Amino acid sequence: MSKILIPIGGSRNDPFALEHVIQRFRQNSALELHLLNVQAPFSSDISHFSSRKSRGDFHRERAEAALAPARALLDGQSIPYAVHILTGEPAEVITGLARRLHCSEIVMATGRKNALTRWIENSVTDKVLALTTVPVEVIAGEPMSGWERFGIPAAIAAGLSMVVALAD
Repeated sequence: MSKILIPIGGSRNDPFALEHVIQRFRQNSALELHLLNVQAPFSSDISHFSSRKSRGDFHRERAEAALAPARALLDGQSIPYAVHILTGEPAEVITGLARRLHCSEIVMATGRKNALTRWIENSVTDKVLALTTVPVEVIAGEPMSGWERFGIPAAIAAGLSMVVALAD
């Protein structure tokens, strides 16, 4: 039985990966699906002022909200799945869980972005690809927004021109 790990972060691109896996499940119902939501841990400063229980409740509440659309889609089609809610650095948690579960594949969605945007952002997808030995299928999501297409390159160009101007 093939195990597929599907990281769900609550982004608008999550349904693209989920729909892809649902299509595969329709062709092969022997797939074992695992949904994963990773919550970022609180800083140690915040942790000093809150209880472990309240932090856990907060993480669980946010994870359930992020997972709700995916769970509703799978439940609506009577597709069995397991849910995992973990805390930590997303790429490390994703690759670690895939290894522990002996997953045959990780399927994740990513937004369509230009090379410049991908270069400057902190991409979980890029980190997962770098950290894992498990095959990763990356499903393209929505096209980048106007801000990502024009705003980010313009802001970088303005910043570089300020650096050049100040250097003179």
